[in-house]
Parts: sequence; C-alpha cells; structure tokens
Amino acid sequence: MQSYLILQPLMVMLLLTLVMAIWMYLTRVSAMKRLRIHPQKGQDTSKLKDLLPDEVTRISNNYNHLFEQPTVFYAVVLVIALLGHVDQVHIICAWVYTGLRIVHSLIQATVDKVYARFIVFVLSWIVLAVILIRESITIFTM
Repeated sequence: MQSYLILQPLMVMLLLTLVMAIWMYLTRVSAMKRLRIHPQKGQDTSKLKDLLPDEVTRISNNYNHLFEQPTVFYAVVLVIALLGHVDQVHIICAWVYTGLRIVHSLIQATVDKVYARFIVFVLSWIVLAVILIRESITIFTM
C-alpha cells in the first residue's frame, strides 16, 4: 500500500490548524478593534481572554487544542509512513480521527456544547489508541 495515503489525513489535520489560525486571527483582531483593546493587552493571552467575547475565545481555545492530542496523531502517522506499515485499517482510522477532530473543532468554535465535544474527544482518542497500539505491536514484534 502506498505510504502517502496515510499522509493525506495528516495534511487535512494541518490544513484544519491553518483554517483555525486564520479564523482565530480574523475574529480576534476584529473584536479587539471593535472593543478598542490595545494589542499590548494580548501579551498575556490569559488576560486577553477576559476582555474578549466568548465566541472569540472559543476559536482560540480550539486552535490551542490542535497542538495537544493531534501531536500524537502526527507522530504515529509519520512513523507508520516512514516504516512502510501503511494498511487499510490505519488509513481508515486516520480518516476517522481527522473527521472527528474536524467535528470537535466545529463544535468548540461555534456552539461549544461541552458534552458533545467531550464525546467526540473520547471517540477520537479511541481511534487514535487503535492506531497507536496497532503500530506499537508491529514495532515491538518485528
């Protein structure tokens, strides 16, 4: 199986991060201008969160979350691709993981229903665990 196939969902995850970054910057700068918040107030983003509307903060929170759990996804997918361990199960799981993270981002950045977001988060961890455990077994039994 072609190794690049598992890199496609990885690239979609990276594009999701780019989209969320652009969305965050556009909403944050717009809100700061509208509320006349000096850019220097953004030096400590934890303080900036108190000054910005929730709808702006939700987007930046999601952007930050894309640098947490997904980093494990990036690492294991790169290992799978580099070692040539790409198979149909890994590819399906990688796409399911990516889809779940897109749903997670949409929930958090829009309605931010914590229970719905949590369910999607747990499901994404289950899928990621399948990828991680399968590849770990392969590596440790070589």
